[in-house]
Amino acid sequence: MIIINIKDGESLDKALKRFKKKFEKTGVLRELRSRQAYEKKSVARRTEIKHAVYIQNMNQDTTI
Repeated sequence: MIIINIKDGESLDKALKRFKKKFEKTGVLRELRSRQAYEKKSVARRTEIKHAVYIQNMNQDTTI
């Protein structure tokens, strides 16, 4: 359970923004979406490798 303490004089919008940021950091929504459909280990590994290659290429382009 995520608890957000609202400080004195703090607007509700700022508190909501802090809640959203904290909620996103926990990864609850990502976990929920991944559990909607079963993904085989081989497929998960393949997507992980593709993502790693993408990140590596992205980092390589910035250093040139």
